[in-house]
Amino acid sequence: MTNSIEDIGDAACIFAIGTNTTENHPVIALEIKKALEKGGKLIVANPREIELCRNADVWLRHRPGSDVALMMGMAKVIVDEELQDKEFIDKRCENFDAFKDSLADFDISRVTGLTGVSEDDIKRAARMYAENSPATLLYAMGITQHSHGTDNVLGTANLAMLTGNVGKPSSGVNPLRGQNNVQGACDLGALPNVYTGYQPVADENVRHKFEAAWDCTLPSKPGLVLTAMFPAIDNGTLKALYLLGENPVLSDPDAKHIKESLARLDFLVVQDIFLTETAQMADVVLPGACFAEQDGTVTNTERRVQISNKAVEPIGSARPDWQITCEIAKNMGAAGFDFPDAAKIFEEIAGVTPSYGGVSYERLKNEGGLQWPCPTKDHPGVKFLHADKFARGKGKFVPLEYRPPAEETDKKYPLILTTGRSLYHYHTGTMTRKSKGLNDLRSEELLEINPLDAKSLSIEDGEMVEVSSRRGSIKAKAKVTEISPEGVVFMTFHFKESPTNLLTSPALDPVAKIPELKVCAVNVKKTTQTGI
Repeated sequence: MTNSIEDIGDAACIFAIGTNTTENHPVIALEIKKALEKGGKLIVANPREIELCRNADVWLRHRPGSDVALMMGMAKVIVDEELQDKEFIDKRCENFDAFKDSLADFDISRVTGLTGVSEDDIKRAARMYAENSPATLLYAMGITQHSHGTDNVLGTANLAMLTGNVGKPSSGVNPLRGQNNVQGACDLGALPNVYTGYQPVADENVRHKFEAAWDCTLPSKPGLVLTAMFPAIDNGTLKALYLLGENPVLSDPDAKHIKESLARLDFLVVQDIFLTETAQMADVVLPGACFAEQDGTVTNTERRVQISNKAVEPIGSARPDWQITCEIAKNMGAAGFDFPDAAKIFEEIAGVTPSYGGVSYERLKNEGGLQWPCPTKDHPGVKFLHADKFARGKGKFVPLEYRPPAEETDKKYPLILTTGRSLYHYHTGTMTRKSKGLNDLRSEELLEINPLDAKSLSIEDGEMVEVSSRRGSIKAKAKVTEISPEGVVFMTFHFKESPTNLLTSPALDPVAKIPELKVCAVNVKKTTQTGI
């Protein structure tokens, strides 16, 4: 996030696109409601009638996969009506003329045709976002999990710069992270092309810095992203995999192929707190400790680093993840893994990561959390980014083109399936499905289907249906509801009994290599059978 969570409550306008905030980020949703109580405006862009739509001043019910067209259409309205922040653009940005020229391809009538949103609603949303400052833009995986996810994110940046809504309180572009330490994992190098603090692997000076700090020789080329690992397994170039806290057998698209790839490995190690569906395929399972059984830090969606203290001792032979990894490294003859505790590891993190340079366990204990960048020991941390300038100097407008989803409907597969999460479960249910209370609230997969589609298929609410895509079939219980628009069905992916990702598309964004989990073509029919 460029800004802070508490900033949202003071925003004059909130544009929430591709985020079901009340179900996936309920604490942040409370800040949205605070802003509305103070008179703030709310624009929601979502194909489904999520809870936020009830409070929205404008609801843009666009077709799944049409986000670029929608945002560029809004930008065209803003420019045509001269609502842009000209001073901000002149002083802080570049490439505006090329961006402005590209808007000619997004005539409002064409945008309406691509998105299914009326001209009036597009214009109302554009004016509301441009005329109510400060405006904050929130997005989540409804934006990123597309074959054009990178373009979607660039579209959010274009809108924020166009209206001068960057570098000040209650503004910005704010991706909402899915779990408490997703941001921290990325910050500390859980990406194949960067070291900690997003320092590039390919940068020779950066590499030499880490070689000196770690007394080793490091490769000059980035490694593989997760979605590239499975093709590498298939072609025989990747033979062993060490998997920590990930359950791709249920979480990754085209899950049948994922299982086939994992079975080809010469050696699979899974480190987790439960025997997941993926761990059941492993040659070796290493029992990690859960968050309550180990010390460490988490960095949340607003870049806030906080200490997580151990509350109970690990059960059985479970150990903290860092201890397991260090023991493996030492047994392989590696030096530099003799850490006595998590605090000592954090000292090394701060020493090699400029954005964390001023953060320490002592400060975190005394101050309750610090937001990076925090480069020095007397630095207070940063509540919002880009106050004076962007990291690259000037903000760059990027012309975008509309590209349809990689997979579209046809006679055999006439419906679009989009996926998301339930309020009551997280991801593949590794933890939440161990809770009786949560399972009482939601115990099975539901296929949300519009009443008009259900009627045409002679499907009644509560009946079992078979959902099929070009990759496989699963069974689930139908939930007939107007939450889903006609032509679109919705499922979560929490339930191993109905593994939704057997259906989803492995098509990737060419830049970020993120799969298009939000759009795949399916058919639905009644079935009397239960289970998979």
